[in-house]
Amino acid sequence: MARLSLKNIIGKKSASFALVQSFLEQLKADISIEDENGKILSGNEQLDPVHQYPIAVDNELLGWVKGDDNAFIIGSLVTLLLQKEGEKKKLGSEVLNLYQEVNLIFNFSEKLAQTIEPAAIAQITLDEAEHIIKSDNGVVILWDEYSRQLQVIAKSGELFFNEENINNNLSLLLRMILGGQSEIIDDISLLKDAGIVLPQVQSVLYSALKVNHRIMGAIILAGNGPVQYTAADLKFLTTLALQSSSAIESALLYEKNIKEANEREEAMRRIHEVTRKFVPYEFIQSLGYDLITDIKLGDQVEKIVTVLFSDIRNYTTLSERMTPEENFSFICSFNEYMGPIIRLNKGFINQYLGDAIMAIFPGNAADALAAAVQMQIAIQDFNKQRELFNQAPIQIGVGMHTGPLIMGITGDHERLDATTISDTVNTASRLESLTKYYKASIIISEETLQQISAPDTFHLRLLGRVQLKGKYAPTSIHECFSGNTEFELQKKLETLPYFTTGISNYLNSSFDRAVSAFQEVLDANPEDLTAKFFLNNATGYLNNGVPLNWMGVEQMQSK
Repeated sequence: MARLSLKNIIGKKSASFALVQSFLEQLKADISIEDENGKILSGNEQLDPVHQYPIAVDNELLGWVKGDDNAFIIGSLVTLLLQKEGEKKKLGSEVLNLYQEVNLIFNFSEKLAQTIEPAAIAQITLDEAEHIIKSDNGVVILWDEYSRQLQVIAKSGELFFNEENINNNLSLLLRMILGGQSEIIDDISLLKDAGIVLPQVQSVLYSALKVNHRIMGAIILAGNGPVQYTAADLKFLTTLALQSSSAIESALLYEKNIKEANEREEAMRRIHEVTRKFVPYEFIQSLGYDLITDIKLGDQVEKIVTVLFSDIRNYTTLSERMTPEENFSFICSFNEYMGPIIRLNKGFINQYLGDAIMAIFPGNAADALAAAVQMQIAIQDFNKQRELFNQAPIQIGVGMHTGPLIMGITGDHERLDATTISDTVNTASRLESLTKYYKASIIISEETLQQISAPDTFHLRLLGRVQLKGKYAPTSIHECFSGNTEFELQKKLETLPYFTTGISNYLNSSFDRAVSAFQEVLDANPEDLTAKFFLNNATGYLNNGVPLNWMGVEQMQSK
């Protein structure tokens, strides 16, 4: 508040000048009014005073009234006017301070509204406090219920305490900070003795952060010099603390909600990823959905697909020489070789069936045959790895058939299962079984061959026609030997004309010519077990006669 001035009360420009002059005239007073330095402000400058009275407000001398017996009355009047002026100034100062405080809090609220990060809110609060309250250092600390520790989330200047020691002396600090009070601490010897604050600190001012009677932490300011914090400083800091507490609480709750939402989203993402490994995404997509959570009991779709079955030859004998753990490890390593090949060729694995695999190729049948060839080549690499451990090599047979298939969701409302229902699946499975019968690595049906737009990209041999068990119509089948070893592949290519001639004669019941052709194949390639199969059959029919009504169709009596 500005200092009171006697001149401002009785000067010619003052509002009280006319009143004082009128009063002097009515009393016919012979006086003079001087300021505290003896300068005459009003009245008779040649006066030889009889009386003089001091003019003082709040024990501060502002001037004198000198003169006749009226000097006391005039002095009392001037003093009263000065007191009123002082009260007016004081009131104005209080109103101004209140306005500034309201404006400051309003601006502070706007700053808080611009962020939802707890640390940023704490730093804004600290900066605002240090803008008004003189201090060398400041800090905002929060109490973490989970870790049972005090954590610094904002600071200014160098830390005025030993950060490690604040949590080693929790009992002392919790009594002070979590007591919910706001206080000026001039005697900080207790904190120094505990090694909490550094030696250069001389005074501390703090205010608790509270929300609904729950203590969250505190704002603490510290001075390195002989700073004398006031009640006004404490009031202002408390106001900031109360206002920022709600903002920090909301920000912490928001952070918690975001964290929980992210955790739930991450959990759902992991569940979705894992679920896709059990139910292929291609299966779900075929039903017209993107997420497994959208499917429902009874969903189904019919498509023309190629179904591929693969099976490890003589796996029962192989597994008898292994422990259950070794069996499981072997199957896992085998599937790790095969699975990526199927996906790389635009197929998806519908089921792992122990040592067998069922895969579906929704696109061109050439994708399925390319996968089968690559699987056979991969087996060659797989066997090289087994050789390093003195393990016996393995062989797989692959069969495939193209036709309609229903993919859908069956089960009940408590247990759903993704399933495929089609005669196409059964046919593909039985063609895989024929690979053992015909001693071939890959067998495909005529329906599959018809779906391959460029069959010349594969090396194929017709194996004739078969009537599968339970089927009425026979189907033509073909061997693909593109996945054989380089030596086998070369030999089969060299003997392909003889093999083709042999099959043609075999199907036409010209068994003597068939025997001759297949013998030519075996003379050049004794390891061609498929040719040996047909040679033995043709020789048997030639020597013993053919079955009644035989039309070149092999009757399969087993699945």
